[in-house]
Amino acid sequence: MQKNLTMKELPDLERPYEKCLKKGPSALSDAELIGVVIRTGSRGEKSTDLAARVINAGPDGLLNLIRMDIEELMQIRGIGQVKAIQLKCAGELARRISTATRYRALVCSEPETIASYYMERMRHEPKEILILAMFDRKNMLLDDALLSVGTSNASMISPGEVFRTALQKHAEFIILLHNHPSGNPEPSKEDINVTFRIRDCGELLGIPLMDHIIIGDNCFFSFREQDILTRKGK
Repeated sequence: MQKNLTMKELPDLERPYEKCLKKGPSALSDAELIGVVIRTGSRGEKSTDLAARVINAGPDGLLNLIRMDIEELMQIRGIGQVKAIQLKCAGELARRISTATRYRALVCSEPETIASYYMERMRHEPKEILILAMFDRKNMLLDDALLSVGTSNASMISPGEVFRTALQKHAEFIILLHNHPSGNPEPSKEDINVTFRIRDCGELLGIPLMDHIIIGDNCFFSFREQDILTRKGK
C-alpha cells in the first residue's frame, strides 16, 4: 500500500504544493503554478524547471498554453502527450473562467462589454471564426452560436443561416462577432459589405443587427461605435 507523504516529505519538485498551502496560490510564480499542473519533471529535472521551458518555448509566455497546440507542446523536451493535454486543459480552464466572470454584465448596448466577454475566446484563434450572439428584449444574452470556422472571405457568410439560428432562439436582437488572426481589427471592404447585407435582412425580418464586432489581439472594432450601421450599403 502506498504511503501518504507529509508536506515535509515531498521531494523538491513538489515544493510548490507546500508553498501554496502556506501562502496561497497567488504567492506561486508562473513556473510554479505550471509545475503543480504537470506535477513531475523529467529525468532529474524539477517540474518548475520544465515549466519554465514551457513558458520560454515561444514568444507568448503563459499564453503558450493557449496558442500552442498539443503537437507543438510535445516538441518541448520532457513534455509528452499526457503533460501536453494537462497544459492545454489548464489553458482552456483559464479561458473559460475569464469568460464566465464577464457574463452577468453582458448587454448588447455596450460594445466594450461584448468585446471583453468574447476576447479570450476569440483572439487566440489561428483561423477566422464567426459567432452570432443573440439577445432578448431586455438586451440580455440568450445564447450564441458558432456559424463558421476558417472563412477568409466574409462575403461567403449566409444571411439565411444567421437568421434561421436567430429565429430558433427567439432572438429580438443580434450581434455578429468575428476575429482577425492578424491581431488588427480594422474591417475589410468585405466585412463592411456583409455587415450591410445582414443589417438589411434583419430590418426586413424584425431582428435588428445591433453591432458587428471584430476581435483583434486585445483590441476590437465596433461598427456601432464607428456609426457604420447607419450608412447606406452599396
